[in-house]
Order: sequence, then C-alpha cells, then structure tokens
Amino acid sequence: MKNISILGCGWLGKPLATSFLEEGYTLKGSTTSEEKIAILEALEIETYLVDISEYEEYDAFLNADILVIAITSKDIDGFESLIQQIEVSPVQKVIFISSTSVYPNLNAVVTEDTKPKDTPLTAIEEMFRQNNCFETTIIRFAGLFGGERDPGNWFSDGRKIPQPRGYVNLIHQEDCIEIIHQIIDHNCWDTTFNACADHHPIRSDFYTLAKLRKDFTTPEFEEHEVLSYKIVSSEKLQEVLGYAFIHNDLFSMFKS
Repeated sequence: MKNISILGCGWLGKPLATSFLEEGYTLKGSTTSEEKIAILEALEIETYLVDISEYEEYDAFLNADILVIAITSKDIDGFESLIQQIEVSPVQKVIFISSTSVYPNLNAVVTEDTKPKDTPLTAIEEMFRQNNCFETTIIRFAGLFGGERDPGNWFSDGRKIPQPRGYVNLIHQEDCIEIIHQIIDHNCWDTTFNACADHHPIRSDFYTLAKLRKDFTTPEFEEHEVLSYKIVSSEKLQEVLGYAFIHNDLFSMFKS
C-alpha cells in the first residue's frame, strides 16, 4: 500500500507526511486552518481542509489505502460521522493516535491490559476498535517532545510542578514517526500499543535539568501532594515490532 492520508498535519502529522513522501508514498494531508494550506503545499503535501466537527464529506481526502488520524479532537459525534465515511471509502487500514493519558495513576506499571479511564478518548478508541469495515491499530503515545516541544518550557517560572516524586513518561517525535512506519511495514493491524521511552526518571530530577538547560530558574515543586503516578510500559511494542527506541535516554537531551 502506497497511498496514505494523514488527518491532522500538525506537530506530528507534518513531519510524518514528509517522511512518507521521502519513501515514495502518495500522500494527502489535512489541516483545519486555511492559513496552513500554503505551508503544507510548499512541502508537496496534497492538502485538504478537514474539520470533522463540520460533518462535511471528504471523499477525495479519504481516497487512500491507509488513514493516519493525528488530531486532538475528542468530538465523539464528529468521529462517528468520520467513521461512517471511512466505511464507504477505499481506506482499508487506520492508525489512530491516542494517548497514555487514558490510564489512571495506579502508582504502578501500566500496560495495554490495564483498564483505561472512562473518557471521550477511550470511547473514540472503542468506536474504531469495534468497526469491522476496516482494520485499526491504536497507538497510545506518552508525553510528546522534540521539535518545538521542549520540556524546559512546559512549566512557567514560579509555577510549582506537581508530583516531584512521580515518574516521567515521554516519547520523542522521531520515535513516534518511526513507530508508525514500522507498524505499516510490519502490516501490524487490529491491536493497541503503548509507545513510551523505557527511561522513567523522577520528575524532580528531570524537570530541574530541563529548566536549568534553558537557563531558567531552578523550579519549585508541590511537596505535600499524595503520591500519584504511573509508569508506562512499551514492552508489547518492542516485542511485536522488534522496536528499539531512538531516544531512550531522556537525559541525553541535556548533554548537548
């Protein structure tokens, strides 16, 4: 399959689109912003204006073998309408980008077998998972960094950072892109993967280094909270795909 559409050419979707173009895929991309159309077209991305909450028809955009859904919308009705259109489109495979935020803080390791919270995102996941008209693989990405997303900028000076004794769960943009490629290359469908670096430093250690690296003041932390955390396991992803993380040492970003 060499025909891919990416719903949402933002922080992840735009570099993902260019990576597919470099490999010779026929590529369509979408944005909800008219101002971004020219930017995407300059990258040779065949660009469509798509907002699933508008309940319009997207026949041309959905003329693809594989659809990657990389939008942050939690509009259940909008996704229902989108799924109805996918059902009658040429799309055979879907990659749905989700988040490890679906897992509760259990003060333990969470895996794909851990029961998620009851949220709009998990409801949308289930809509895709239960549909028999196409095959869906769901990727639950941990906290995203890389590109313009720098952990040193995530907490403004003077704001106390919560859960200093909790653990960091992050994944780099380059790993996100490579994992999507490998799912397609391995023809790995109808499953759910967590995707998170194996390195889980203590939050106080990590964010202190992240702040000082940006020449910000040493951060303050909420010191009197009840401990609440999770450690996201990507063991399934690594076993099934044979995947080795590109950015597995989160402290390496502080060594340059």
